[in-house]
Amino acid sequence: MANKIKCSHILVQKQSEAIAILDRLKKGESFSKLAQELSIDRGSGKRGGDLGYFGRGMMVKPFEDAAFKLEKGQLSEPVKTEFGYHIIKRID
Repeated sequence: MANKIKCSHILVQKQSEAIAILDRLKKGESFSKLAQELSIDRGSGKRGGDLGYFGRGMMVKPFEDAAFKLEKGQLSEPVKTEFGYHIIKRID
């Protein structure tokens, strides 16, 4: 496995919001559009959720664990961290 991966995410406050967004993504809605509209992480949200490349130890543990398990192009189930609920998409 590569040392660095590239992911995008959508961050929301509630699990119910994350589940609703995941549903919309599975129906084919645009990840970057939903990130711009709904993510409370404004920095990455403006870029369609793009977090760029990161290695291990750079993100909070639950996020990192989930992100590194994903295959390229795959979406995570909602991941709870101290920031809220993330939906992570592995880009590279």
